[in-house]
Amino acid sequence: MRVIGTAGHVDHGKSTLIEALTGTHPDRLKEEKAREMTIELGFGWLTLPNGEEIGIVDVPGHRDFIENMLAGIGSIDAALLVIAADEGVMPQTKEHLAILDLLQIPAGLIVLTKTDLASDSEWLDLLEADIRSAVSDTVLRDAPILRVSARAGTGLQELTTAIQTLLQEKPARLDLNRPRLPIDRIFTISGFGTVVTGTLSDGHISIGDEVEILPKGLQGRIRGLQTHKKKEETAIPGSRTAVNISGVDMEDIQRGDVLVHPNQYQATRRMDVRFRALADMSKPLHHGDEVKLFVGASETIATLRLLGTEELNAGSEGWIQLELREPLVAVRGDRYILRRPSPSETLGGGVVVDHQPKGRHKRFDANILKSLESLAQGSPADVLFEAALALQVATIKEMITKSRLEAESAESALQELLASGQILALENGTKRDSLAITLPYWNTVQTKILQLVDAYHGQYPLRRGIPREELKSKMKLAPKVFNAVLAYLAAHEVLTDARGAVSLPGHEIKFNGQDQVRAQTLRRRFESNPYSTPSIKECQAEAGEEVVNALIEMGELVTVSPEVIFRKTDYDDMMTQIKKGIEQNGQITLAEVRDQLNTTRKYVQAFLEHLDAIGVTMRNGDARILRK
Repeated sequence: MRVIGTAGHVDHGKSTLIEALTGTHPDRLKEEKAREMTIELGFGWLTLPNGEEIGIVDVPGHRDFIENMLAGIGSIDAALLVIAADEGVMPQTKEHLAILDLLQIPAGLIVLTKTDLASDSEWLDLLEADIRSAVSDTVLRDAPILRVSARAGTGLQELTTAIQTLLQEKPARLDLNRPRLPIDRIFTISGFGTVVTGTLSDGHISIGDEVEILPKGLQGRIRGLQTHKKKEETAIPGSRTAVNISGVDMEDIQRGDVLVHPNQYQATRRMDVRFRALADMSKPLHHGDEVKLFVGASETIATLRLLGTEELNAGSEGWIQLELREPLVAVRGDRYILRRPSPSETLGGGVVVDHQPKGRHKRFDANILKSLESLAQGSPADVLFEAALALQVATIKEMITKSRLEAESAESALQELLASGQILALENGTKRDSLAITLPYWNTVQTKILQLVDAYHGQYPLRRGIPREELKSKMKLAPKVFNAVLAYLAAHEVLTDARGAVSLPGHEIKFNGQDQVRAQTLRRRFESNPYSTPSIKECQAEAGEEVVNALIEMGELVTVSPEVIFRKTDYDDMMTQIKKGIEQNGQITLAEVRDQLNTTRKYVQAFLEHLDAIGVTMRNGDARILRK
């Protein structure tokens, strides 16, 4: 599930473009419709040509509502920078572009709208050259420019195809099993109660999950989920998600709060960050200045503690410790924006390096600055996890070797990742030659295996399970990895792996309808002549191959040769009689068994050879004796 967002100057056609693409106008407030201006965040969704559904976040373009824009733009996978052909690059175009660059939005397109109002191709060429100059030092430097008219409907198909191509090149978001939903809207629905929305990251949530709303610590439970107005049992990372929560009142939640699983995150009032000031920042930042901090969907006042310097000038970079007026939830690696409260101005932004520093740093301590530089490169656990992600599944030794960590750091990092579940040990213990797998890849592998097994049960309900070799072939995993994965799933009772077939726990072979009639007919034939049974081919012709195989799988029928088959009860009775005859007389001949059972040589010979093969009897001339 992916989410894209608009950016651009007021009245450049962002909302009209979304309406043309999705059929839904994102402006929902009376004031927005009256002023024909987006004030709050708007949302829509679009189905791409390949069938993928994506969410769209529409943000305000007017400078008075830039802070509303920041609540929605940080969680997107790609941006559409919208520029009107009749006006070109404007002040909020530049500010939005700077924000996209500070947040390092990973991909984007530049959409030249209202081309019906500027049909002169030479003007459009000049405008594109001006745009290229404006984006040359930003994340959108290589972004394609598409000419569109939402009113006339031109260029929309090309835009949709370009969005699809852009997202296909971007990997899906990782599921780290630690979900986090920054809340950007709160409302109630009659009969359902409190609903919050946001873009889910870092993990999945499901109906019935216990959740916590931070920083207040409110406890609740998920009673319903929707993505793009469709009910879901589970929401996955990257999806625009509406969560119906029981046990929490709407009045107790505000934008910027974060929905999480209990005991996985902590709010903070202090963060260490790397900061980059915009080149057009009006005046330097000084130690002790108050600024507005935007991270996720949250906003709070923060006091700057400049580290290693007395001031930060326009275009410079440096280390800052932020003291927050209100607690919020952030993690290492989150991007943030700083703005001046008055007069309003975007100052710059950067990345969170430590979201839980132990205390106030000495401002000019060289060791602190060196430590922050090292932390910016990643903690040992981060480095090892990145190496493991690249390998997906490998031995612990291979993961550590790729990380290039020292032995002591590698061991502590490994234990941290195993304890948090970000890496799973597929084999017992944590020996260096044991296989391990990263959680995101594990989720992918496990989901595919369960889908394949479930689909096989649906296609072949009269079979015990998918043949092990067939499953291995479809999974395309190395034999050692496949065996370890299957053993892990079986040990945790997620799957049953027995007698060469893999099944879901609790799966049973059940006859329905016509198959039940065929099975009963065949049972009557065996009952009427238990020791002179129909051949396997005759059984298959009468009841069907699937029914016969099912009766064998269920243990009702036992094959003793490629041609001869008996009911299990008759099979057991024949074995008992033969053993008893040998015990009484020391041995037994084929003719004696034939006469005792009143059957023919064909059946007795097949049965005796079967007993020889499984080690019950052995030949002694023309007779059989019990094998010791």
